[in-house]
Amino acid sequence: MSMQEFPELSCYLLPGHSQTPADAKHQAQQAEALGLGRVWLSERFDVKDAGVICAAALAVTDRIEVATAATNLHTRHPHVLATMCSSLHYLSDGRFTLGLARGVAIRNQLMGLEPVGNKQMQEGLDILRTLWRGEKVMGYNGPMGNLPYLSSGDWLDADIPVYFVGFGMKSLAFAGQHFDGVHLHTFITPHGLQRARSAVEEGAQKAGRDASDVRICTVMATVLEPDREAHLRKLVARMATYMQAPGYAEMLVTLNEWDPQVLEDFRAHPVVTSMLGGIDSVATLEQLEDIEKLIPEEWLSAAAVGSAEECAARLVQELDGGADEVCIHGSTPDEFSAVIDAYRALKK
Repeated sequence: MSMQEFPELSCYLLPGHSQTPADAKHQAQQAEALGLGRVWLSERFDVKDAGVICAAALAVTDRIEVATAATNLHTRHPHVLATMCSSLHYLSDGRFTLGLARGVAIRNQLMGLEPVGNKQMQEGLDILRTLWRGEKVMGYNGPMGNLPYLSSGDWLDADIPVYFVGFGMKSLAFAGQHFDGVHLHTFITPHGLQRARSAVEEGAQKAGRDASDVRICTVMATVLEPDREAHLRKLVARMATYMQAPGYAEMLVTLNEWDPQVLEDFRAHPVVTSMLGGIDSVATLEQLEDIEKLIPEEWLSAAAVGSAEECAARLVQELDGGADEVCIHGSTPDEFSAVIDAYRALKK
């Protein structure tokens, strides 16, 4: 358990795109100073390598936990991934958590990687945990590849929590069977959160586990007193980019039980089809004004927006609605510090 004031709150390091990875060090220190329990890193294949950034964040902090959300099971050899995690665990006296995702389908294809199914995920987890216990993997030949002999040393005894990062209903049930926690997604409504928790609990019960042992972390886009441009870039553009992504948006619509026709109409609209990249990267403010008209207000309401007090109240609502932890997204600690002050006042 985190020694921080608010172990139930966390945030992302380097939220979104970044060309200045050194910012992660300051952001981790700021998050620790604010009392947050954890920071998460979403890996990108540019300057956001999970092992490097997590090591930097752990090295400049003393109490806050650091986690990936996410890296992938199959982009590193399983022994290399196990070593990265055990190194971070011992470097930090146990403050590291591994968050794993299946990977984005189109990126897997472009990298020449096969999709990650449940059997591979389960056996990959078993291999990691075996190595972290100081045990050997011998004669394995299966979904994780041909692994004649793996050993990290019999002295290891690293109890590293592993979270599943995703939000498909079947995947959430699978996570309830095998993972220590679930890290969800931005723009999941209170109704969607209840459905996610039910799926996780169903999986846990199927495996004979105590459902309360599987922690659920939701992700809350948090924008403090946005002007018009901030509203368009931090909320509209973010949601629109998710809606562009094949398969990704469908899962969000399914979990929240939104109208799928809205998504079809959005993708068919000329302003969307004209985009030559992710909307949050290439759209002008004028284009975002048009795109906003294609997104129901309800779809954007699953965020914390407004005054510090309003944002803090939304965080409390999320925790009361079934989340064990809320990850603040879309803002840096410098930007949301007033929200934490308001949250502290609410908790007194």
